[in-house]
Amino acid sequence: MIKHYYLRELLFLGLCSLVCCQAFGQKLNGKSIDPVDLVNPLMGTLSKVSLSNGNTYPAVGLPWGMNMWTPQTGKNGDGWQYVYTADKIRGIKQTHQPSPWMNDYGQFSLMPVSGTGVFDQEKRASWFSHKSEVAKPYYYSVYLADHDVTAEVTPTERAAIHRFTFSPTDSAFIVLDAFDRGSEVEIIPEKNMVIGYSSRYSRGKLPNFRNYFVLVFDQPFDNYSTLEGDNRLVGQRKSTAGQTGAILGFKVKDKARPIEVRVASSFISADQALQNLKEVDTKSFAQVMQDGRNSWNEKLGRLSVEGKDIDQLRTFYSTLYRTLFFPNKLYEINKAGEVVHYSPYNGKVLPGYLFGGTGFWDTFRALYPFLNLMYPSINTEMQEGLLNAYLEGGFLPEWSSPGYADIMIGNNSASVVSEAYLKGARGYDIQTLYQGLLHGANNEGPMTAVGRKGVQYYNDLGYVPYDVGINENAARTLEYAYDDFAIYQLAKALNRPKEEIDLYAKRAQNYRHLFDPSTNLMRGKNKDGRFQSPFNPLKWGDAFTEGNSWHYSWSVFHDVQGLIDLMGGKHTFVHMLDSVFNQPPLFDDSYYGGTIHEIREMQIANMGQYAHGNQPIQHMIYLYNYAGEPWKAQYWVRQVLDRMYQATPDGYCGDEDNGQTSAWYVFSALGFYPVCPATDEYVLGAPLFDKATLLFENGKKLTIDARNGGKDNVYVQKLMFNGKNHDKNWVGHHALHQGGSLVFDMGVVPNKKRGVDNSSVPYSMTSELQETKKGKK
Repeated sequence: MIKHYYLRELLFLGLCSLVCCQAFGQKLNGKSIDPVDLVNPLMGTLSKVSLSNGNTYPAVGLPWGMNMWTPQTGKNGDGWQYVYTADKIRGIKQTHQPSPWMNDYGQFSLMPVSGTGVFDQEKRASWFSHKSEVAKPYYYSVYLADHDVTAEVTPTERAAIHRFTFSPTDSAFIVLDAFDRGSEVEIIPEKNMVIGYSSRYSRGKLPNFRNYFVLVFDQPFDNYSTLEGDNRLVGQRKSTAGQTGAILGFKVKDKARPIEVRVASSFISADQALQNLKEVDTKSFAQVMQDGRNSWNEKLGRLSVEGKDIDQLRTFYSTLYRTLFFPNKLYEINKAGEVVHYSPYNGKVLPGYLFGGTGFWDTFRALYPFLNLMYPSINTEMQEGLLNAYLEGGFLPEWSSPGYADIMIGNNSASVVSEAYLKGARGYDIQTLYQGLLHGANNEGPMTAVGRKGVQYYNDLGYVPYDVGINENAARTLEYAYDDFAIYQLAKALNRPKEEIDLYAKRAQNYRHLFDPSTNLMRGKNKDGRFQSPFNPLKWGDAFTEGNSWHYSWSVFHDVQGLIDLMGGKHTFVHMLDSVFNQPPLFDDSYYGGTIHEIREMQIANMGQYAHGNQPIQHMIYLYNYAGEPWKAQYWVRQVLDRMYQATPDGYCGDEDNGQTSAWYVFSALGFYPVCPATDEYVLGAPLFDKATLLFENGKKLTIDARNGGKDNVYVQKLMFNGKNHDKNWVGHHALHQGGSLVFDMGVVPNKKRGVDNSSVPYSMTSELQETKKGKK
């Protein structure tokens, strides 16, 4: 009968799809397909510590939802909570995990078992097969063979409905695992209800942190127990301990009547969890499922693409799906309809928006620019959330999970805040946010990943020295310089005092201090002004972050012309770009004492020193546009699109990283990329699809046509923008947002006359400063 139920709901969804499909233009050989049906949530799940093919899990939730659900194959507390090669499932888990390296917080799980009510995660685990697994963004189903149970879940932003279909038995059980490090469960049998909380946090302690949950079953309990560690307490209603849980027993007479469980949670209180339960309220499983499907179709369908290759469409929408989860909402709606949140920064419940689960070192590059392009309203909420984080914690977060996390480097909140305002976000206190940027740029934070580690050296010397005990110093210097450019851009927009604007303009040029003319690469520099020695540009880590000098030397997002000048001109610059691909993938891993997965992923990709599986070099291909050889960018972008991504379990070439690596694909498939987010410009590549249509929130529409496109026709012969010849190697954000059309004529050989003039190159700060200087004469 489970097939009966599923078929009935498929028919229901199919009827709704007939109504909805006209809103979406995804076409394969002229036939329309709902975008959500092209998503594979298992993309990137074939990963492990030593080699990442994404390090993802099948996230079942709504765009930017507070909670997601995932089948759990790993042990409790294991960051690799689902891996494609696993044979057994331990539970269906509520998760907030941004990545396995960050791990999870506030998690709990449900697991149906039959025969004997066992709590132990090893004993309750069941064999499963991907052949009997259905993974959709809005729905998950799996057959648990050892218990002869089909488990299903469909979510809302803060709640979900689970459905468990047992064969007839007197011994059906649902196990609630509230995890360790402090939890509580209370069974209320007269209401078919369980309430409780999980306070597990994998990265230390959070003030007053609890994830409160409530479960309401549609059938009465035949028996029940609570757990305190290894002790099962039959008939006991409440337990509070390091690890708690519950075992709820049922008698199942008819397989046609599954056990349904409505679940919600809250970071605020048990009462608020009950309030959040209203998201599912009296809705049926099918209705919640359809609502989720509609939500995904609406968000995904703002970008419609047409092509002849089903695999390319699947990869596009699978990566687009990944861009719409993080940062996730930490705010809730109280009984009065007000937006409120638990603050991981001070432990209080406060008004306003808050988000968490993103690292700006990754996501400032393409994820946030993508939100500003396609979903600016949610980024406006995120900006208010950043303001609240600053007011509550004293610094802007650089990695939030859900509060400050001491990982990675940089002060890239400057880019995220500045870009949003420069690209049109309004309706929040930008003046106070700007003060937060200044505070972060001139102070060390409560941990090395907040504020600027080495800030006094940076401000005094113009760089963070190699020999003063601060790791990854050259990478910090390069990122601080770009962040200062972002502050400079925002300072101009806010009409700040001239001396303040000039200060950050000067600091934005600090990248120059680390340029070594003897190698044409960036290099660590000692406090006395001498370059660190010996120098091996293939050495990962040390002066750099998860990369080497060949990766980080291009991190001058805001002043590529300045870098070209340092290298002696365009010819040398292009030669250095070419050298990234022409070298063998050799490496020095001595800093780490072993080969980290990022190194291995570069080594096996067969693209020389180009390490697309990690963020520092992901923009580098587009730099050919600044040196008058845009056709090389077109060639290499297509190489990466075709070779490094696929909508399969091993479909990424490194960590997906909260939408960043996915956003690179989405942007690049459309034909442009935000090399320098804190400007108006996107740098051109070449479109992948025959046609793409972007529906902007302002009601405007942009179409992107690739005429004579195809597998081998990767080179742009001509570009027309709104009917006029466009010889620039970039397009403007605000111009695109006015709608219109981009028409690319594609060919099999490069057009070495298009985009070669100095007037064609994208923005560089050096060029701006030179023009300003000329204007004053």
